[in-house]
Amino acid sequence: MSDHFSKYRINYALRSHKRDAMIECIKNQLLSPFALHARPLTLAEVGANSADAAANGVQMTSAMQQHYLDIFGSIEKLIREHMLEQDKRRPESRLQMLVPTLGKFFTPLPLRDAFAAHDERLALSARRHVPPSFNEIRGILNTAQIMALAPDLKLITFDGDMTLYDDGANFEEDSRLVKLLVDLIQYSDLNVAIVTAAGYTEAERYEHRLSGLLKGFANHKLSAEAVTKFWVMGGECNYLFRCRADYHLERITLPFLPESYFHFTLTRQASEANLGNAVNLASTASAAPSALKELEPVYTQEAVTGLLDVAERILRTSQEQMRLAAKVIRKDRAVGIVAATAGQKLSREQLDECVLALQHGLSQYQRSHPRDTAPLPYCAFNGGNDVWVDIGNKLIGVRILNEYIGAKQAETLHVGDQFLSTGNDHAARRGCPTLWITSPAETADALVELLAEMKKAGRTLA
Repeated sequence: MSDHFSKYRINYALRSHKRDAMIECIKNQLLSPFALHARPLTLAEVGANSADAAANGVQMTSAMQQHYLDIFGSIEKLIREHMLEQDKRRPESRLQMLVPTLGKFFTPLPLRDAFAAHDERLALSARRHVPPSFNEIRGILNTAQIMALAPDLKLITFDGDMTLYDDGANFEEDSRLVKLLVDLIQYSDLNVAIVTAAGYTEAERYEHRLSGLLKGFANHKLSAEAVTKFWVMGGECNYLFRCRADYHLERITLPFLPESYFHFTLTRQASEANLGNAVNLASTASAAPSALKELEPVYTQEAVTGLLDVAERILRTSQEQMRLAAKVIRKDRAVGIVAATAGQKLSREQLDECVLALQHGLSQYQRSHPRDTAPLPYCAFNGGNDVWVDIGNKLIGVRILNEYIGAKQAETLHVGDQFLSTGNDHAARRGCPTLWITSPAETADALVELLAEMKKAGRTLA
């Protein structure tokens, strides 16, 4: 039995796809001082003078705060050390020894300052019975990333469902996020984009989903300079749109397939093309064929069709075996399974089973078809009430955007809610810094923090 096969057969409750190793590592480090030093009230303290009890509480809180600050300071240092090693052929990273699945950091993280900000607001150090939780650590990491990026951020990208609006809903005009995004896009050197799995070829369908935001741009009379810095990348990385001065979207046709871009730029690292120039070059009739050579398709339509055929068979098998009241939908560059009737809910466990079956089956399929090029990139993910396989992924989508506008990876931020391995935001982690949120309300809170930090950093408005 292969290691790959056994990995997908372990107890579901222990599956790593339900955890984040870095956050779990921090959580475990914080648990030690909590267990050793966070002492519940004694009987004597319960009956003592309230002033004495309060004094003891302040002393314990101060000690706990220092323990937590020391831990976050140590992790800060480990991240800086990891950044010096992460691009070496044989990195020697102490942090990677603690978290073997650790990816790349694009910026240092001021975790001490981020913890201090959360402690001021939530009194984490004062707690005697409940240690810092997974979600609280996730919030601290988000704040640290905002603090690190605010002075230099040039591109911020957002997932759609459950990040900017509820699952399956539209962006409403009365959303708190409208004003926040209006404020954000008015910074002179900052672009805003939505990178979504929704795969529409027509601008009108995206305009319908984003109608509240586009109306907000119009109501605030945003200038052409501001609104043309708003982008939509659909189908993970397949369909690019840009907002015009009249607050409508127009499609931008890229002169290459996203998977070809993946092969040349991300896999071979042979090109750091300025994609804006590439588009202009492709539209020039006199362009020399050699100039566009690396933009030619690497993967055939047969390869795309073959992968989607296998994915469709896996989904139909899963549907039959689990007796799902669902239907399979096939598109040009995607295939998915959705509830048979509107309003019907599929269970998370059923959806995860479909995703894990797809990830295993497609990996086996690609391994059985050796080729000169890298495997065709795809994304198999749980969308909350559906499961999809898209050609390409958000790593490619975000990289196309940040190169298109001339933003470096360390000047780009992706905000999403699906960062576990069954989610479609997971791939973006390999391309730029990220914020992990769980709802539009959390996104709004994060943008309030970001705007405050940008103002503090002296960023200028257009």
